[in-house]
Amino acid sequence: MGGRLLKQWILQPLLNVDAIRLRQEAVLAFHENPRLQDSISGLLKAVRDLERLMMRISSGYASPRDLIALKNSITCLPELKAHLSQVGVNSALLTKEEKAIEMLPELVQSIESAVVEDPPLRLGDGKIFKSGYFPELDSLRELGKNNQTWVSNYQNELRETTGIKTLKIGFNRMFGFYIEVSKAKGDQMPDTFQRRQTLVNAERFVTVELKNYEKLILHSEERIVAIENELFAKLLEELNKYSVQIRNNAKAIASIDCLLSLSKVAREYKYVRPLVDEGTTLQISEGRHPVIEASHSSSGSLERFIPNDTSLNDDLSQMLLITGPNMAGKSTYIRQVALLVIMAQMGSFIPACSARIGIVDKLFSRIGASDDLSRGQSTFMVEMIETANILNNATSRSLVILDEIGRGTSTYDGIAIAWSVAEYLLTTEGRQAKTLFATHYWELTKLEEKVPGAVNYHVAVHEAGGEVVFLRKIVRGSTDKSYGIHVASLAGLPGEVIGRAQEILAHLEENANRKAAFEPVSAKITPAKQKKKTLVSSLQMTF
Repeated sequence: MGGRLLKQWILQPLLNVDAIRLRQEAVLAFHENPRLQDSISGLLKAVRDLERLMMRISSGYASPRDLIALKNSITCLPELKAHLSQVGVNSALLTKEEKAIEMLPELVQSIESAVVEDPPLRLGDGKIFKSGYFPELDSLRELGKNNQTWVSNYQNELRETTGIKTLKIGFNRMFGFYIEVSKAKGDQMPDTFQRRQTLVNAERFVTVELKNYEKLILHSEERIVAIENELFAKLLEELNKYSVQIRNNAKAIASIDCLLSLSKVAREYKYVRPLVDEGTTLQISEGRHPVIEASHSSSGSLERFIPNDTSLNDDLSQMLLITGPNMAGKSTYIRQVALLVIMAQMGSFIPACSARIGIVDKLFSRIGASDDLSRGQSTFMVEMIETANILNNATSRSLVILDEIGRGTSTYDGIAIAWSVAEYLLTTEGRQAKTLFATHYWELTKLEEKVPGAVNYHVAVHEAGGEVVFLRKIVRGSTDKSYGIHVASLAGLPGEVIGRAQEILAHLEENANRKAAFEPVSAKITPAKQKKKTLVSSLQMTF
């Protein structure tokens, strides 16, 4: 239940600041009570998936073991409520969820009085109902229990009557009960015995009395199954009356499970509570990627995740243009910021030293290269469709992360599209979303000079003795080197290929001289943006 709800929280983060703070307070309440947090966690492990149990009960497909699972889950609730009442003193949300849980003693009693503690998996596979629950069922079971005694007594009686001490009574599914004697003794059997089967060394007979008893036994077994099916159906019908209360319990317990899990993760990885408000600032100090950090920890990796700061607002830093080498961490960084915003708006603490996050209404992502062969769409077409969706639907409160826009076509086409997309998001009223734009096009770094709100950042690299070390740190300024040949070398391309690539690169850079020639057409800047541009210029002159 908690897993499904957590997925829903991730896919639908909150837009209401008060609702976010309620969840944060609940996470904090657990965080400040580690002993109770562990106790509640232990109790939740005993609670099964109430939603699915109730679904099977309502549809009539529940098994006997499902009922025991339901009973055991409900039995945990009084202790769970007691612990929650202690933790919930400082959390209105936990108090609300605790009060929403109903203990349902009548339901527990209904199952407790009817079903054995360890029932079979399916109806008809063994004893389901307790002795004393249904008198007729007890009588039929008693008959089956005395079966061996009756057969033994009847066998002794026949031995005395016939004088054949080797006579025995057996049973198989084809013939039912039978009386077996050796072939030599077959002629000594009374005329009232009916011969049923002749074997190599034996003769088999039946009597009217034995057949009557067989019918009684077989009928009793069929009757037991019929009665248990009928009783089980009635019990499911009775339990179905509690469906609303059980589903309400499931919702409350799922919410508690999610909040508890967020608190445990926050405690384990030292997350902090972000300040979420109605402002337009997105400020993160020493943010970390939650998934990569956790995977490093679980794998025992000695590599430490390098934290990075983020500063986005509607004025001086609306768009961060991030350049840097392949494999240096650009994509990881922009995904990290998006994940932290999602976590913050679902009410979670986040991996950072501190954070202030203004409510984001939509989050858009254009990352990765893929084609859609079934629709005949190339990688570039898919990229443009996704980019069009962003430009047509983003608002000034949205967060957009873009990775290598325009790389699916020729270099100059790609630069033109990437520049135009960036310019559109910076200057179009109502579409001025906070944006993280990772790119290899060094030409885009000139946007900082042309359009207010664009700021250049790059991933720091240390070069020494022909070796390159990625520092994973996002710092102010731009870079014009991608280190693609270095990455190709790391991938294992032959040395002669790498050497030849370096020669060709040097030749191209010497003759192309595009850096000096690139000068895009001036952007159309709104009056508001022009004021920001003037402010930026004055600040630059001051410093």
